[in-house]
Amino acid sequence: MSPDAKEFAVVAGGWFDGERRHEAGPATFVVRDGRIADIAAGDHAAECARRGLAVTRGGYLMPGLVDAHAHLFLDGAPTDAKVRAEHLKQPLEQLTGAARASARQALACGVTLVRDAGDRHGINNRIREEAADPRSGLPRVRSGGLGVKRAKRYGAFMAADVDDADSIRESVAALAQSNDEIKLILTGIIDFEAGAVTDEPQFSLEETRLIVDTARACGRPTFAHCSGAKGLAIAAAAGVGSIEHGFFMDRGTLALMRDNQVAWTPTFCPVYFQWAHPEAVGWSPQTVGHLRRILDDHARHLQLAHEMGVVLLLGTDAGSMGVRHGHAVFEEIVRYAEAGLGLEAALHAATAAARRHFGLASPVLAKGGEFDALLLAASPFGNPTCLRQPQAVWAARTTGPRPMHADASDRDLSMNK
Repeated sequence: MSPDAKEFAVVAGGWFDGERRHEAGPATFVVRDGRIADIAAGDHAAECARRGLAVTRGGYLMPGLVDAHAHLFLDGAPTDAKVRAEHLKQPLEQLTGAARASARQALACGVTLVRDAGDRHGINNRIREEAADPRSGLPRVRSGGLGVKRAKRYGAFMAADVDDADSIRESVAALAQSNDEIKLILTGIIDFEAGAVTDEPQFSLEETRLIVDTARACGRPTFAHCSGAKGLAIAAAAGVGSIEHGFFMDRGTLALMRDNQVAWTPTFCPVYFQWAHPEAVGWSPQTVGHLRRILDDHARHLQLAHEMGVVLLLGTDAGSMGVRHGHAVFEEIVRYAEAGLGLEAALHAATAAARRHFGLASPVLAKGGEFDALLLAASPFGNPTCLRQPQAVWAARTTGPRPMHADASDRDLSMNK
């Protein structure tokens, strides 16, 4: 089909709207000017063809995937520390080119929306603007722009320093002019050798609430880089929009998150990679044991969060060591499965839940909504490996399908159905 087609049809043997499965038989989607004009039960390909519409057939239709936490300007494939350090020293245009390549790789894997979780150069804002052009070949990008952090604390590659209350207000108000969301770096990273978060939170509860309230006054939600009991308690009590990573979670914090409508993006992938490939970092057997314990605890709390009704967003932290853009979404789905969540819950977190959390007008595939979708060879609920090789992808603000050839050679998905 021509990428400039204004109206076309898609016939699928079954479909998932992002929240519910529809598998009673085939359905025909008529798309006009990028929106779903009609959804009709049955195979109406012949009728559509008589009307002059191009028709695409496939086994299963579902919303495009969302990676709710990625860093587009970082390349997750290299695992050598020196190579990764040299990447960050490249000129701005080279880093921007890397971000475009990351975004296109994500789209090739069926990811039609990426929330970029911060970079100090504003590359994510630039890629977001480029992605608005249907000819860009990029997925939609939701940008965290530049975040806020304390001086001499973790997060220099994605956040600017703030000091007192006045600087917090001024910085957040300024960032709100260009960011879709305001990110705060609430804690540092995990000390894997100690098996814990060892430093104190960067902001107090009062300061975190000031960030959240200032962002809200500017019409912007917040999301917090946070792990460890102390930081998680602050983030949940302050009512940030979502907690990113969230290792060392506990039941009390999850209850507060549920009550305060704080979502959770667990991002298993970076920790899992270092557990599965300790040689990449040189971890000792003791540290590998810490990593396994951290992952197991994370999985238990993910299952508990699901049972308690906490909103879950599927994000990968793509760009981290060993975490490849696009491909990592499938690995994160596997982690959800290992935690005891079924494929339907994982795909909800990777589609409708994220779009609804972001306030998008079309969180699910429905008549009148944007056509942002994947076409698969068969139902992923019967054959999960189909997710790894979409037949076609329609990203919002594009008018035609983009044939895809995502790498299907990785390990098969194994999940509860």
